[in-house]
Amino acid sequence: MGEKLAILGGTPVRSEPYPNWPVYDERDIAAVTEVIKSGRWGGYPYPGPQTQKFIEKFAELQGGGYPVLMANGTVTMEVAVRAAGIGWGDEVIVPACTFQATAAAPMAAGAIPVIVDIDPETYTISPEEVEKAITPKTKAIIPVHLGAEMADMDAIMEIARAHNLVVIEDSAHAHGAKWRDKGAGTIGDFGSFSLQSSKILTTGEGGVLLCRTPELAAKAASIIDCGRPHDKEGKLYTMGTNYRMTELQAALGNVALERFPEQMKKRAEMADYMDRLLADVPGMRVLKRDPRHTVRSFYRYVFAIDPDVFGFDRDVVIAALIKEGIPAEDGYPPMHRYDLFQPLNSRLPVPSAFPERFDFEKMHLPVAERCRRESVWLDERVFRAGRKGVEDVVEALRKILDNANELKAAEEELRQKWPDL
Repeated sequence: MGEKLAILGGTPVRSEPYPNWPVYDERDIAAVTEVIKSGRWGGYPYPGPQTQKFIEKFAELQGGGYPVLMANGTVTMEVAVRAAGIGWGDEVIVPACTFQATAAAPMAAGAIPVIVDIDPETYTISPEEVEKAITPKTKAIIPVHLGAEMADMDAIMEIARAHNLVVIEDSAHAHGAKWRDKGAGTIGDFGSFSLQSSKILTTGEGGVLLCRTPELAAKAASIIDCGRPHDKEGKLYTMGTNYRMTELQAALGNVALERFPEQMKKRAEMADYMDRLLADVPGMRVLKRDPRHTVRSFYRYVFAIDPDVFGFDRDVVIAALIKEGIPAEDGYPPMHRYDLFQPLNSRLPVPSAFPERFDFEKMHLPVAERCRRESVWLDERVFRAGRKGVEDVVEALRKILDNANELKAAEEELRQKWPDL
C-alpha cells in the first residue's frame, strides 16, 4: 500500500490549482468597451460588425464553410435541421453518448431522434449502428466529435451519400480539429459549434453553424433573424425567430480567436504526453487515435479504466481523483438513461405520436452503458498546466491503484457520504 489517499484523509497529490477558464485580459475589456461606446450592443441588424468579423475568422480557423452566429450551440442544430427541410415525423440518427441537446434539437424541429450505440474504441457514433437504424423516414445523421475524438467521417459520409441523408456534425468539442486535414464541421452539410462558457472557444453563451453552401447559410440566417430574407435577392422569407447573438459576445469571441491557436497547440502536445504516460499504467485504456484525425483539438480528454483491475467502477476513481486535486468528471450518461433528456415531459407532440422511439426501458445500448462504468473525463485545464499538470494526474492514478484494496474496503462508507458515487 502506498501513501494514504486524500479521500481517506491523506495528503493530495496536487495542491496547486489548475489554470482558470475562461482566460481574459485587458483586450477583452477593451473590446467590450468599444462595443458599449458604439451603442450597437445587440444582434440586429444581422450581422453587425463584430459578428461579421467573427464569422470570417471562424471560417478561416475551420478551413471553410459559410458561418451563421447564433445564441447557443443547441439552436445551431435545430436551425440546421430546419434549414435542411427536415421536420414532422422525419428521423434523425444521434449517438447515445453526447449532451442531451444533440437529441433534443431535432425534436424542437418536429423530428424524431433515433438513438444508436457508440464505437467502443472512441465512444463516438458507431457507423455500423447508424446503418442498422436507417428507415424510409431517416433524413439526417448527427455524428458527435466527443471529448478529444472525431467520429469516423469517412464511414458516415459514405452512408449518407448512399442513402441521401443530411449530415450535421456536432462539433461542440472540436473547434480547430481536423479529419484528413479538413476542419471539423466542414465535412458534412452543417457543422454545429458551441461557444458556451466551458467550451474551448467561448463567448459566454453562443454557437456557430457552418453551412456547406451559401444557400443553406441564407436559410439559417433567416431562421435566426426572425425570418428576414438573407438571400442575394432579398426575397427568401422563412418562419423564423430571434436566435441572434449580441455584438458584445461577438467582440469577446474575436479576442478569444486570437488566443485560440496557442491554447490548442498546448492542449494537443500535453494530450500526446498523457497518451504515452497512461499507456504504462495498469488498468488504463487510452482511446483510439485514428490516423485520419490529423489535427487534435479537444474540450475534454477521455480515457477508460478497467473496473476489474481497480475493484470498483470509475465513479470511485473520479471521486478519489478530485480529492487528489485533479479536475475529473464522469461525462454523459447514455441518452436513454439521461436525467436531462426528458422527452415525455416536453409536451412536444413527437413523443406522443411516436411512442416506440421513446420507450427507454426497452432500449439496450451495451457500449454506451459500459462507457458509463469505465470512462473518466479530464478537464481541458489539465493540459494548459505543462508537463507537471499531466504528471500529477498519472501520479494520482497510480496512487489510487496502490491503495485499491483500502479504497475498496471503504467504498460502502464513501457511498453513504456521497450518494452520487
